[in-house]
Amino acid sequence: GTLRGATVTIIGAGGIGRALIPMLAALGAHVIAVSRSGRPVPGAVETLPVNRLGEIWSRTDHVVVAAPATPATKHLIGAEELAALRSTSWVINIARGSLIDTDALVAALASNSIGGAGLDVTDPEPLPRDHPLLKLSNVTIAPHLGSATEQTRRLMAEISVENLLLGLAGKPMRHEVKS
Repeated sequence: GTLRGATVTIIGAGGIGRALIPMLAALGAHVIAVSRSGRPVPGAVETLPVNRLGEIWSRTDHVVVAAPATPATKHLIGAEELAALRSTSWVINIARGSLIDTDALVAALASNSIGGAGLDVTDPEPLPRDHPLLKLSNVTIAPHLGSATEQTRRLMAEISVENLLLGLAGKPMRHEVKS
């Protein structure tokens, strides 16, 4: 298939979701962005707030999940949402496995009610060797390595060293996690 002329919905218009938009647009896709606020996202042909998510299922060709995992987003995509997708639609999860109801996804894939799934993350993770997802021909599973480029790993190491040196010097770290 091709993305030219396809509608791709990105659920989660943060840094990763926003970075995908120009790449998808370059391939000829029309991108709908879904964010908490619904404020316009540059490059998206439409932006919807998450409370209007139900509007996208029947009119999207592919769904990319890039939202954070929170109690509110657990099983954001379940049987009802999958049933509303087109039979040719693909679900791509690059966020967290818990955002998709795995049993509902297996059922939709096994019955061919959706076209397929591309998963960098799963629930559970790792999948047991006998998991039904591993037996389906319309699924591509990556071992949670979507961000594991050489450049990303180098940058992560540089940030870690910088934060360590700042912390040891008693200075505020640039990338602090505060509780």
